[in-house]
Amino acid sequence: MSDQQAPMPASGLAAAVAAAAATRPEGALAAPSVRSVSIVGSTGSIGVQAVDVVSAEPERLRVVALGANRSVAALAEQARALRPEVVAIADETLAGELAAAVPKGTEVLAGPASLALIAGRGDVVLNAVVGFAGLPVTLAALEHGRRLALANKESLVAAAPVVQAARARGGEIVPVDSEHCAIHQCLGERRHTGTDWPGNPTPGGRHSGAPASPADVDRLIVTASGGPFRGRRAEDLIGVGVEDALAHPTWKMGPKITIDSSTLMNKGLEVLEAHELFGVDYDDIEVVVHPQSIIHSMVEFSDGTTLAQLSHPDMRLPIAYALTYPERVTRRFGAIDWRELSQLDFESPDLETFACLRLAYAAGREGGSAPTFLNAANEVAVAAFLERRISWLEIATVVEAVLESHDQRPLRSTEDVLAADAEARRLAARAVAGRDRG
Repeated sequence: MSDQQAPMPASGLAAAVAAAAATRPEGALAAPSVRSVSIVGSTGSIGVQAVDVVSAEPERLRVVALGANRSVAALAEQARALRPEVVAIADETLAGELAAAVPKGTEVLAGPASLALIAGRGDVVLNAVVGFAGLPVTLAALEHGRRLALANKESLVAAAPVVQAARARGGEIVPVDSEHCAIHQCLGERRHTGTDWPGNPTPGGRHSGAPASPADVDRLIVTASGGPFRGRRAEDLIGVGVEDALAHPTWKMGPKITIDSSTLMNKGLEVLEAHELFGVDYDDIEVVVHPQSIIHSMVEFSDGTTLAQLSHPDMRLPIAYALTYPERVTRRFGAIDWRELSQLDFESPDLETFACLRLAYAAGREGGSAPTFLNAANEVAVAAFLERRISWLEIATVVEAVLESHDQRPLRSTEDVLAADAEARRLAARAVAGRDRG
């Protein structure tokens, strides 16, 4: 997911969300025979795989909008193949080039707010924008009352109170991360009962906003591959380079999320996301390293039963699930040949070597603006590592320094979130400058 975008200024974000609210339709998500889809961040890793899913299910899914940050050629190629009603490019200087390359009659939107604007198109909005920059898309989709297929965990983690408030007004979130998709499926029987589905409305029921944990759920067990450095100690990782950290053993992802996987910060963000999605306390969310990446997460119930979701690593499966839920696609993604599956291993994560996971738990338990600072500091530190300005070990050092400087502040509005994010980035940039090898 290399199509990364800088965070939108407060004025632009407020305008985009206001436009979303002004055009929000009445009623909940319909269930059309052909479900219309907007893919925001369509040229990144998740977006490209989403295009593959839609192309494989033309009788079920139809793309009505595509959006990207700067990748004009890739976006135009997707537009020619899928014939959406509208395409959006965040870099407004590229509007003319895009308009000349898309099919005749395709509407072209450009500028920082354009990605949020297309989040009002379609029955389902897939947010595949990388990092905090995806917040406007998350908020706009929920304000429109759309289903949000969420692949952008950072927006929920960094702006939880604001996102939950938008969610409570009628939007629906179905997670795309494989771990949360697995938990969603393990909890899936609740859609057949009168029990309130965690955080989403039941048919004819009232949306609860911030969810409450189901009473019979004891633990969520979130699995982690362990990344490319599993089993190594801090002293073994002093000289690792960017290429080493990008060599993920089981998943093919964009650079930012791959680095996060190597530090286990991605797992830490997933813990925070699981808390927000499913209402489970941090003490009841456990991370287990599972190097085969076959079990994507588990739910342990009060009677001792554990339900798990298993498949080979293939992000097209959770993407398809989020786009079509509660139905399923007919194409098989990640199916297992059980005769060839010989071993499933599990181990505890090393919280000393992979300190980012420990820091994420600490920020989640502190709450308030701490997760906002955690996410922003990590984005700055990962960018500095990819630019070879700091070492891999110093990613956690920068994040910890920012959290130690963090002054708790309320997050009552989008402007509060943006101010906290900006302050955290300032502190992180200062911490990076003190270690800069450039």
